[in-house]
Amino acid sequence: MDVTGLSLTTITLFLPVVGLFILLLMNGETQKSSLKWVAFATSVVTFLASLLMWVNFDPASAELQMVQRNTWAEVSLGDSVINISYFVGVDGISMLLVLLTTFIMPIAILGSFGSNIFEERGREKLYYIFLMLLEWAMLGVFVVHDLIIFYVFWEVTLVPMYFLIGIWGAEERIYAAVKFFLYTMAGSILMLIAILYVGNRAGTFSTYSAGGDIGVIERVHNWQGEGTYWDALAPDADGEDESFLFDSVESLLFLGFLIAFAIKVPIFPFHSWLPDAHVQAPTAGSVILAGVLLKMGTYGIVRFNLNLFPEATVAWAPTIAFLGVVGIIYGAWVSYAQDNVKKLVAYSSVSHLGFVVLGIFALNAQGLQGATLQMVNHGISTGGLFLIVGMLYERWHTKEMADYGGIWKIMPLFGAISLVISLSSMGLPGLNGFIGEFTILLGSLGSDYLGFAFTLFGTLGVILAAIYLLKMFQHVFMGELKKPLANEDDYKLRWYEKAAYIPIIIMCFWIGLQPIVFFNMLDVSVDSIAALFVS
Repeated sequence: MDVTGLSLTTITLFLPVVGLFILLLMNGETQKSSLKWVAFATSVVTFLASLLMWVNFDPASAELQMVQRNTWAEVSLGDSVINISYFVGVDGISMLLVLLTTFIMPIAILGSFGSNIFEERGREKLYYIFLMLLEWAMLGVFVVHDLIIFYVFWEVTLVPMYFLIGIWGAEERIYAAVKFFLYTMAGSILMLIAILYVGNRAGTFSTYSAGGDIGVIERVHNWQGEGTYWDALAPDADGEDESFLFDSVESLLFLGFLIAFAIKVPIFPFHSWLPDAHVQAPTAGSVILAGVLLKMGTYGIVRFNLNLFPEATVAWAPTIAFLGVVGIIYGAWVSYAQDNVKKLVAYSSVSHLGFVVLGIFALNAQGLQGATLQMVNHGISTGGLFLIVGMLYERWHTKEMADYGGIWKIMPLFGAISLVISLSSMGLPGLNGFIGEFTILLGSLGSDYLGFAFTLFGTLGVILAAIYLLKMFQHVFMGELKKPLANEDDYKLRWYEKAAYIPIIIMCFWIGLQPIVFFNMLDVSVDSIAALFVS
């Protein structure tokens, strides 16, 4: 791996910071009309840079690519010195999630163009600064491979989202923002303790090898001694394994990482913060939260839990997969019971991400491929659903489904767009959602660690998704118009609304009809992880 020079990964990562500083230098009053354009242009340039990364990415290699590593700090531990490094690069999994992040951000910004939140709350400049900071931090999570720097980026994402919800959110925004922050912070503390133990025992915080040293993942995978690597490193290791799930050092470290990631996903029963955050967040906040932020949790499980703690992963796989299936059924059932359209979409995320968890803990190539692609599919489809809800709210100023009806008749283009996105979310063949869910269920069915019941109940979740999404569509778009708008011009989609939906519709069909393009990007990276669990 080349670790010298300025990599394309670094350039892409820090482009949002450039936009952030430009916004800081602008006058929020005299240049108010230009703020959104600077933020939008920055996000588009960042997306183009990520496309350039994709062009330069070699899908046939399992190695990290476009790597850069520079020592950030040195920590003395006894007679040894541990380097904390700025260490970035991408493989197939992180490349796909970088593309998702840079794809969603311009769409979220376009969704803010017609918002009235600035008339009510002001501080438009600060709003776009927080969006740029959030994009930088999310990209950092997906490309950084030093555990300490990863933790820094992980925590930084909390700050802009906290303020986006707390300042520009709805009526109960403060409650939702604090709940979001405290839930995520609580889990992160456990992960930090686990990271410190890993760095101390393994002698490095780098997950992969670079610059002549060896990373934690290589140390784990190359271990030839008896018992697990982490048990062998434990000060009181005695080779006994009477209660692996809770007494094993590896298992406890696994849980330290997993709880932090489970809260972020969120995996049932750590989900209660999510509906409040979604319902209270501004439209752009909900789009980013569903589109990208939740994927940090599932990505963390794949990147760290599976790679660093393979034996603990096998031991815990049925339990976590069971929680994923519970989330699928529970999220769908509660979605159906909602009268608030935004809360319905929020609970649908619990259900859809339960599929991702099921695919991950199938612990085979099909499940991991489907889970990774479904992270992208969920970001596109659910991000699109939150855009729909946001545009409805801007016009009718209500989130209650009972207040809607007949919108297709007066806004046929909007109705058609909403139908496509709803069908993609429920997994209609030919659209993106079907490919991800089908591959996950295929992986679950062929798993050496899960029983047939996991696939059976997972399939039930697909049926329930169709029920609650069709219920939502019927209440909102069909029937008679209940609340005509005073201004008939509001029935027309504005140019920036069309611009936000065009790429979403394209991706729904592209992934649904040509999934091989995305599976090819994942093949080698996923196979290297799945090989750890071949029985």
